[in-house]
Amino acid sequence: MGKVIPDAATCYKAVSSRDRRFDGVFYTAVATTGIYCRPSCPARTPALANVRFYPTAAAAQSAGYRACKRCIPDATPGSPQWDVQATTAGRAMRLIADGVVDREGVGGLASHLGYTPRHLTRVLTTELGAGPLALARARRAQTARSLIDATPLSFAEIAFAAGFDSVRQFNDTVRAVYGTTPTQLRGRRGRPPTTPGTIRLRVAVRTPFHGSGLLRFLGPRTVPGVEAVGDGWYARTLRLPHGPGTIRVDLPDLPDPGSATIGVELALGDLRDITAAIERVRRLLDADCDPVAVAAVLGPDPILGPLLRHWPGQRLPGHVDGAEVAVRAIVGQQISVAGARTVLTRLVHEHGEPLPADIFASGSSAGWRTETGQSGPAAGTIQAADRNHPDSAGLTRLFPSPEALAALDPADLPMPRARGRALVGLCRALADGDLALDRGPDRHQTRHHLLALPGIGEWTASYLAIRALGDPDAFMPTDLGTRHALARLGHDPTRAATLAEAWRPWRSYAQALLWQTLLDPEGCPDVARG
Repeated sequence: MGKVIPDAATCYKAVSSRDRRFDGVFYTAVATTGIYCRPSCPARTPALANVRFYPTAAAAQSAGYRACKRCIPDATPGSPQWDVQATTAGRAMRLIADGVVDREGVGGLASHLGYTPRHLTRVLTTELGAGPLALARARRAQTARSLIDATPLSFAEIAFAAGFDSVRQFNDTVRAVYGTTPTQLRGRRGRPPTTPGTIRLRVAVRTPFHGSGLLRFLGPRTVPGVEAVGDGWYARTLRLPHGPGTIRVDLPDLPDPGSATIGVELALGDLRDITAAIERVRRLLDADCDPVAVAAVLGPDPILGPLLRHWPGQRLPGHVDGAEVAVRAIVGQQISVAGARTVLTRLVHEHGEPLPADIFASGSSAGWRTETGQSGPAAGTIQAADRNHPDSAGLTRLFPSPEALAALDPADLPMPRARGRALVGLCRALADGDLALDRGPDRHQTRHHLLALPGIGEWTASYLAIRALGDPDAFMPTDLGTRHALARLGHDPTRAATLAEAWRPWRSYAQALLWQTLLDPEGCPDVARG
């Protein structure tokens, strides 16, 4: 466990100072009370002799501790080390958060990571203090608690939405993890109100958080029918494991250090996709980033420091679907953002699937079934999208699947023939399972596989490393935006790669800051000239 959390002295210092930066990095269990907390818990600091530190909530639960009712320790951002180190354990946590164990079992998780189930269990138990089943159980419990707190869903609906096989299993897990019943968790508040057809939740992030910077990046790239933006929000359609859905995410600026939550509104064709939808929102937001750690390296830099102080909490512009962002990257090679948007709009219109009216019409009677075949709640009662809801307007299609694009003739695509062949070849590799662009595979191997495909070069591979794989240390020295930004800041663009060496291990955040100078030129501060 020492591989993924700080030493005991550092942990205890963080607990004593109630340092929110460590929420989600480790958990504090108190032997005298049998309760585990987040480091920032406002309760009285326990004596060092009485505490144990665990890298995951699942590890604390497996050791017999219950979650603190005051600080709700499992409702925290994930550990930033999962993306920084990208070890097997970190990649496994990303897939577990996406619901892979619920859908495919431990064997499916192990297959995604290239291990046997037995070896994977050993690795996770050694590094995270719990095996894949315990980690998935902890994730289900947290999803259930979030739904109990924030939605009017019945407990039966919550049980199946969170990934439990039965209501009894749901009840038993809630009692074991939280030391109370679902009814007592909801308490006298009863079921909170909601807009028909939607579920509102909140996603935890570390702050500062520069939401307007994400909106500036995403806004010009929105593809009509698939995406929409407004004042402080972004919305889009999703292709999820059990069916389609939509999300609407608030993108505020939160400049103060600590932690906060961001509002998310979901409309799903199947309640079992709540977990996957939330994890994809987290990818989009780069929610587990540690902005204080990034600022410690980039803040003193004469080029980036003034930018970071002006735009605190800069995030990587993530994405909800690695296959989609790969298609976008190839289409966008050597053309403007506006030109790429035009081509993508045509692809969506011709090959994107329309959102099913029977699922997304309010009052649908369509039903869904669990993996075990047990009937679940009707799809239209809570999670069906309301076409009259203003935030749903214009979201009509899914982005084309790799399978649909792989079947096309490159000559029929609205782009140069070579680029069309590259697009079709990439989609075939994705459709055949030869390439995966999620958080599961090893990044270096994925990059090697990408570069082996015709028409995929360093620019595309690095772009995908940043947006699809969440690599915090990728950089694009030949990118036109990088060169224009450095020139604008008074530095020699040909020295981009050399300058970036000082920005490790956060070169992706440096890249995002350079892009931001072009997206928000009027707000770009004066900087030291080289």
